Amino acid sequence: MTTKPPAEQAKKRSDLGFQDHDHTYCVQTAIATAEAYCAEHALRFTPVRRKVLEFLLREHKALGAYAILDMLREAGFGSQPPVAYRALEFLTAHGFAHKIERLNAFVACNHPGENHSPAFMICRLCDGVSESHAFPAKGALGEAARAVGFQIEKTVVEAEGICPDCAEQATQ
Repeated sequence: MTTKPPAEQAKKRSDLGFQDHDHTYCVQTAIATAEAYCAEHALRFTPVRRKVLEFLLREHKALGAYAILDMLREAGFGSQPPVAYRALEFLTAHGFAHKIERLNAFVACNHPGENHSPAFMICRLCDGVSESHAFPAKGALGEAARAVGFQIEKTVVEAEGICPDCAEQATQ
């Protein structure tokens, strides 16, 4: 196995299209965005909320509430389920995380502060999750909705398949 140079070791798969990126910068930027948003809107970005967001950013895969609770416990935070659920509720309500319905788990938002309809590609082999923009109002779903006079307010698009890393490993 070859060892990557230090700059490459800091890179990890991104939520956006499973592309490589500077993971340290990614986490720092997302945390700074959350801090600024909370300060601007007079919201409390508590240590628990921050730590849960860090866990989601670090993993780049969907995490269930109990996995997050275990991580919080290991980090010295509370060990009661409401601790994790309250943090996740805050993060999803303010656009810092999304719930992956199919997995009943959560991922960090790749576009915090942006009004968007996310589409999630979920790798069935490694549980990696990639977030991209969905445009349901412009596609077939939007056409079907307009045909019956329905106004789409929210969509959840989740696709299951195999990510590039797992597909590459399967062919080796």
